[in-house]
Amino acid sequence: MHGQAENSGPGGYAAARLRLLNEKARSGPPRRSALAGLTDDWLAGLFAAGAPGARGVSLVAVGGYGRAELSPRSDLDLLLLHDGSATGAVSALADRLWYPVWDLGLALDHSVRTPAEARRTAGEDLKVQLGLLDARHIAGDLGLTTALRTTVLADWRNQAPKRLPALRELCEERAARQGELQYLLEPDLKEARGGLRDVTALRAVAASWLADAPREGLAEARSGLLDVRDALHLTTGRATDRLALQEQDQVAAELGLLDADALLRQVYEAARVIAYAGDVTWREVGRVLRSRSVRPRLRAMLGGGKPEPERSPLAEGVVEQDGEVVLARAARPDRDPVLPLRAAAAAAQAGLPLNLHAVRRMAAGARALPSPWPAEARQQLLTLLGSGRPTVDVWEALEAEGLISLLLPDWDRVRCRPQRNAVHLWTVDRHLIETAVRASAFTRRVSRPDLLLIAALLHDIGKGWPGDHSVAGEVIARDVAARIGFDPADVTVVATLVRHHLLLVETATRRDLDDPATVRSVAEAVGSPGTLELLHALTEADALATGPAAWSSWRAALVADLVKRVSAVLAGQTPPDPEEALPTAQHERLALEAVATGAPVLSLRAQTEPAAEPSDDPEPLGVELLIAVPEQAGVLPAVAGVLAMHRLTVRTAELRSLDLPDGVDGSVLLLDWRVAAEYGSLPQAARLRADLVRALDGSLDISARLAERDAAYPRRRGVVAPPPRVTVAPAASRHATVIEVRAQDAPGLLFRIGRALEDAAVRVRSAHVSTLGANAVDAFYVTQEQGVPLPGEEAVAVARKLEEALRA
Repeated sequence: MHGQAENSGPGGYAAARLRLLNEKARSGPPRRSALAGLTDDWLAGLFAAGAPGARGVSLVAVGGYGRAELSPRSDLDLLLLHDGSATGAVSALADRLWYPVWDLGLALDHSVRTPAEARRTAGEDLKVQLGLLDARHIAGDLGLTTALRTTVLADWRNQAPKRLPALRELCEERAARQGELQYLLEPDLKEARGGLRDVTALRAVAASWLADAPREGLAEARSGLLDVRDALHLTTGRATDRLALQEQDQVAAELGLLDADALLRQVYEAARVIAYAGDVTWREVGRVLRSRSVRPRLRAMLGGGKPEPERSPLAEGVVEQDGEVVLARAARPDRDPVLPLRAAAAAAQAGLPLNLHAVRRMAAGARALPSPWPAEARQQLLTLLGSGRPTVDVWEALEAEGLISLLLPDWDRVRCRPQRNAVHLWTVDRHLIETAVRASAFTRRVSRPDLLLIAALLHDIGKGWPGDHSVAGEVIARDVAARIGFDPADVTVVATLVRHHLLLVETATRRDLDDPATVRSVAEAVGSPGTLELLHALTEADALATGPAAWSSWRAALVADLVKRVSAVLAGQTPPDPEEALPTAQHERLALEAVATGAPVLSLRAQTEPAAEPSDDPEPLGVELLIAVPEQAGVLPAVAGVLAMHRLTVRTAELRSLDLPDGVDGSVLLLDWRVAAEYGSLPQAARLRADLVRALDGSLDISARLAERDAAYPRRRGVVAPPPRVTVAPAASRHATVIEVRAQDAPGLLFRIGRALEDAAVRVRSAHVSTLGANAVDAFYVTQEQGVPLPGEEAVAVARKLEEALRA
């Protein structure tokens, strides 16, 4: 034992441990091994001092410490093993071991057991058994430790057919609880699916001798996650496995990585290798266990002969065997460049996994397809993309062996690329596949499903490049579509879809659809009814694949309305001028009541979307809020503030003056807004009206009320939001100046914006509010008092003042 004398005392060990952790030259596996060795020496010294020449007792490291892998803040998992002959002496020895560990502030997971007790506990507790599989002798009676290891391994192998299903269930429960490491923005390196716990489970499967995990890259992936955990422990000074957002830059710097994105990408790559190895391994475990249960009966029926596995043809060179897709015996991957796509398409269509050895055999013999691709290759790719949910697992199998990068070299830039937006559930590459899966459900509603599927696969391909990803993506999509073998006209459609894949949803939620300029600009960008049809389907697929916050009945209704208006323009119709819109009877009734009472009046009416089926209930789109108020200053911030107080989210807001009938004096401002309750039920209209009256006469201090509510809810630590940005949208409307606000969403944001616009002495015609996750993108159509757009310099000045107000 090296350095035992020097480090036998707590002070010597603590100093040596600190020196080791501060050595920048030694990190990764060497440091973890050295730390385990240092700790072994110290504990062995404590053991020797407490039980000189002891027989029938030993100190055993289990779990991660048993594997000689100690991170800076790892627990010490220790078992004091004894033969039961001197329990009093063993208890005293335990005190001499555990208390120095606690005195140094080290976390300790300890137990004192006889071999029989250890076996019994392992039989009752799967986690204990997993820890004992990595048992390693530190000090004392080596024979006692060796006997326990041998017995525990034998027990595990004998009980594996019953215990492995329980282990798999444990892994699945943990994955459901912790999520998938390869997609989380704040992942748990240990507990999430694809994390360190899963590697331990794979080691246990290998120890059972029933199946083994794919070993290529697995050790490196595991070591990479351990390196990240080491850096996390060092930078935080805590025993944590959760890679929180606010700590990622420091951890990246500790590892010598460029930034937090590079760190997450490295973590995701490792997690993907581990998760894929787990999928393959558990599938093999299931196959072996099924085979064991069936084989005795078959042998009896066949007189003891070994049955030949049944093989069913699926496609040329591809067959099904034992619930997996394998290659036919005559298949020649080195002479059949389309075989990987054909096998993948057949697997996805059949809803079966690709056999690991088949994928590796194809990868070993694969070569790049000619450019343009043969027609069969293009068709097989489209079949794969159009197969729905099974596409995901098949694609991941191809990607794990490098076949996707061979087929689509541009894929490497988006592979495992994180998306730092809570709205997104997936990395860029997985989002693209999810979009194709969603798009496959819409292939019956478009005339060119092939173009829809390819555009879905490529719509975010530009996120691997600097600048606007839609612009970069258009260039890449044009090149890829041509290489795949589409003709020039189809290539142009695909490129257009990628370039404008955000156009419909952004326009529908941020622009005035009654403004002819809005509809014409979309029509000019899209160009044809066929492209519009495809873009509509792609928009929905993209949003559904992003996450729950990206699509709703309200967004769907707005996009459908925009598509209807653009279709009319593309058919040669002229959109009506918004100034021609006449007030309804309800508008006039509210306006007359407001004049008569000299106070605001309002009505609330729920809006619903027709049910998809007669038996379904209508789906809520939000609530229409109509307010008529005698024209005066401060109406917009007053209404916005009152709604914020009542936790109502504003989606759209239109404001206009009404011309009253002859003989009626005064002017009325009409507000036609769409709102939704954040949670709970809507407030009563009478309460809203009462608070609005008080806000307008100055007796209700909205700013103070919102500030009080904000202070009552402590803010979580997290990423510092970027500052607000306010811009003038060029040529967005002939009737008004469009000012766009991008800011962190917060209660009262619209109130603050409205107050700043009032201070700038501009009139707000309409507001279009769009919120995705924590980000708000709001567009305001503003005019001068005379109702005309702002001159260029004045518009820029208003935008600058609004930005300053929001940053204050």
